[in-house]
Amino acid sequence: MTDLPTRFRAQAEQCGLHGSPLTAALLYGAADDYDGGGPLRDLLAPLAEDPSGTVPSLRFAGALHRMVLAGRAPALAVHYPSAGGTVGPAGAWPVARRLIEDSGDELAADLQRPVQTNEVGRAAALYGGLLHVTADWHLPIRLLEIGASAGLNLRVDRFTYDLGAGVVLGVPQSAVRLREPWRGTYPPQAPLDVVTRAGCDPAPLVPTDEADRLTLLSYVWPDQLERIDRLRAALRIAAEQPITVEALPASDFLRRELSTPRPGNATVVWHSVVRQYLSREERVEVDALIGAAGERATPDAPLVRLSLEPEKKVQSTFRFLVEMTTWPGGASRLLAECLGHGPPVTWQ
Repeated sequence: MTDLPTRFRAQAEQCGLHGSPLTAALLYGAADDYDGGGPLRDLLAPLAEDPSGTVPSLRFAGALHRMVLAGRAPALAVHYPSAGGTVGPAGAWPVARRLIEDSGDELAADLQRPVQTNEVGRAAALYGGLLHVTADWHLPIRLLEIGASAGLNLRVDRFTYDLGAGVVLGVPQSAVRLREPWRGTYPPQAPLDVVTRAGCDPAPLVPTDEADRLTLLSYVWPDQLERIDRLRAALRIAAEQPITVEALPASDFLRRELSTPRPGNATVVWHSVVRQYLSREERVEVDALIGAAGERATPDAPLVRLSLEPEKKVQSTFRFLVEMTTWPGGASRLLAECLGHGPPVTWQ
């Protein structure tokens, strides 16, 4: 297993490449402190053997951010735009190091939380995928999401997609507005009708719960204010339009929901940056359950697997692929590439 400092530096590189110099500076500082035997080594010791897919680096960054947002780290907050800070990343690590020395027990408790990134920007990929499903099958959509977190993207059709040049899809006056999220050849603009939506997560969050809202905000990089504003807007929509996300493993949820075809609906199983958090056994079972349900699909009750997952490292970055597999038939195709947080989504 790769050692923690190496994993922290790899994540810091990604944060720097994708517009979060503050998170990058904190993670680089943390890696150096760990190597130097500083206070971070003791704090992170319980995470040293955690699988890389649980992303200890982001859990650490989220724990710091949570303390800032909760008002428990005023000296660090001046570096955090999400808390009104304007100082920037320079000098942030020494302040964070002192926080570790003074409040290590609080941070240790926050580090136990799994990563929860209910990233609303990924709705741009899901929405386009659903347009492809509608154009292919001309049926209302039954949307099922595994690893749904707080279920924000189950409300995908209630956001605004401003494509530019006067083209607006979704709900024109939604609180969530994704501006020019698409590149390439756009998906077909077919009427979209989501008639059923349901989700599961091993530890779902409740959009109206203050602690859960804080958890979601803490995992957004603190110098990316557009993402934070988008999340807050999605939380407001979720409070007005409740959807229950069940506390279930993906396999249990799919075993029940896919047990019989649903004539008159196109059933779509959606997941985004979820596979790395599943055990190998769970991944195998999820694939098997979807494949078996696909064998039962009919033209009047098709099944679609729609995913946004990382492919592999290419030139110091990751490709995130939007892929669709459809039954009957089991044909797969690459729909688009995008960033880990969604836009821009470049359609094939």
